Amino acid sequence: MDKPIFRQHISSQFNAELEDVRQRVMAMGGLVEQQIVDATQALMTLDAALAEKVSLNDFKINQLEVTIDEECSRILARRQPTASDLRLVYAVIKTITDLERIGDEAGKIGRMARDLASQERLIQNLREVQHLSRAVSKMVRDALDAFARLDAQAALNVAREDREIDREYEALLRQCITFMMEDPRTIGRVMDIIWCVRALERIGDHAKNISEYVIYLVKGKDVRHLSLEAVQREIESQ
Repeated sequence: MDKPIFRQHISSQFNAELEDVRQRVMAMGGLVEQQIVDATQALMTLDAALAEKVSLNDFKINQLEVTIDEECSRILARRQPTASDLRLVYAVIKTITDLERIGDEAGKIGRMARDLASQERLIQNLREVQHLSRAVSKMVRDALDAFARLDAQAALNVAREDREIDREYEALLRQCITFMMEDPRTIGRVMDIIWCVRALERIGDHAKNISEYVIYLVKGKDVRHLSLEAVQREIESQ
């Protein structure tokens, strides 16, 4: 794990503000993780009530994004941070945007689950969807853990996980297409499943984005468009 990069400031209030922002991000991340779990559970069990809960909870994530964004704006205006402090504020702003979008994707799954609950249940359980959801949830959790610990190597490991998510996503698409070909009557319902799988894949992409912000925060390097091998070299070069 990388050593902490933030210095203590003469103003204890500034220290408190920075720590408060970090804690708010972690709280938002925890809520987002729960939304993924609940949305997938609603999909697998066709629980309309749980799906509705996911939709209603989305406003909490949106409100947290607004609150944290406003706090970051106040820090920028009042403290005029530089160096690692400025990178922290920047990384927080970018991270909460991706967390909010993860919440949106979970909301999509919830809405699809609510719609599917009123239709005839598919014969095939598609347990692979639940497996993908667990892998994506772990990816989000690992990205937030890397953010909390300022661990660039752990963040890179999260980015590597995205390759496996993409492979599982493609395999699920092929499975869904085969299912529709075998029973065209299920096309509408399977298409809803495909949209849910697509939402999970997008959540993985957003978790990868968060991991890249962590590397920028810790190493001061923008690695968004580099290969994983190049990112590893950047981490090891410092």
